[in-house]
Amino acid sequence: MKLIDDPDARFWFPPAACRRCGKGLAGAAVLAQRRHQVTDIGRAPPPVVTEYVAQARQCPCCAAVTEGELPPFVRARASFGPETCAQAANLACGNYIPVGRAAVLLREMAGVAASTGWMAGIRGRAAALVADSGFTDRVRELLKTAPAVHADETPARAGGGMRYVHLACTAYLTHMHTGDRSADAIDAGGVLPGYRGIIVRDGYFAYGHLTDALHAWCGARLLRDLKDLYDFEPGRQDWASQMAALLIEARSAARHARQAGKTALDAGVLEDLIARYRALATSGLAANTYRRTATAKDARRIARRFLNFEDMILRFATRPDLDIFTNNEAERTIRPVKVQQRSSGGAWRTIEGLADFAIIQSYLSTATKWGISKLDALRDLFNGHPWIPPGLEPSG
Repeated sequence: MKLIDDPDARFWFPPAACRRCGKGLAGAAVLAQRRHQVTDIGRAPPPVVTEYVAQARQCPCCAAVTEGELPPFVRARASFGPETCAQAANLACGNYIPVGRAAVLLREMAGVAASTGWMAGIRGRAAALVADSGFTDRVRELLKTAPAVHADETPARAGGGMRYVHLACTAYLTHMHTGDRSADAIDAGGVLPGYRGIIVRDGYFAYGHLTDALHAWCGARLLRDLKDLYDFEPGRQDWASQMAALLIEARSAARHARQAGKTALDAGVLEDLIARYRALATSGLAANTYRRTATAKDARRIARRFLNFEDMILRFATRPDLDIFTNNEAERTIRPVKVQQRSSGGAWRTIEGLADFAIIQSYLSTATKWGISKLDALRDLFNGHPWIPPGLEPSG
């Protein structure tokens, strides 16, 4: 921490007497002083209660009675205001705190005594506001124009069964929706059907029907598979180590080309990478074809993957203008699903609750990617002017 020039309060502590002879120092000159500052917070102030009175008046001409209109956030006869709702949603939705503990924290930190039941409903209220705001349609519209979209899915227990949260995202946009793990459920998000860019993903087969787009296989997952194979049998799976080294070399070549503003690798460099790639995959398959061990079976599966999905795996090298070697963007973005599930006792009580989570998490994730705090985004939401991303990425 740094010292500031204008603290809220200042106290002086002069010496009372000489440390050697004991003489009083009340009138002695000050030779030097050393400043210390302590930053602290005060106790939560009591909540501010504001009364809104809707008056009815009778027209002196026609005798019609007209009632005044209250602000949109004033609904029940007694209710919590938008700041309380934003703070509560920040605890329960933005920081994945269980509703019981979130209610306690809101009471202790803000002085607002909200019930656990009210806290449990705040996610649904926030999700409804996001759904009515046009945010989801705007994100879908923007994602369809992105040159590359990262896709992923993760299981989530809800309503006594297994559901999946599906994700399509970029570095600045997040769209989540729920369903099963089928191709129809993937399409239900409304982002990937008809998309004509590059879908960065893992090897899950249900994305295969999206033929309008090109596909890129996550290089980080490939490197993990190659490392596991080599570590398990280093004497016989040298091809896996060499293939991993080749992918890393190709990644570096793509990064250097991108930094230089190129949209393609030099033809000779790309041809050499592809030739060595094919030779390594072929040698890996040949070396394990007649071996009947579990490791050899895994090696054959991985080698065939490299041979059969060459275009997908090397997409990052044929499109070096895009940073698509890994699907880490999607894996980071979808991780809160697991965080929330753990803090919620391992499951969502209802399928609707999981769907609400997907909606509000899309909103908060997108806002934070644009540098907007979750609390500020929630304040905008509950004050009636939800934040909407202005474009595919920040300009300039």
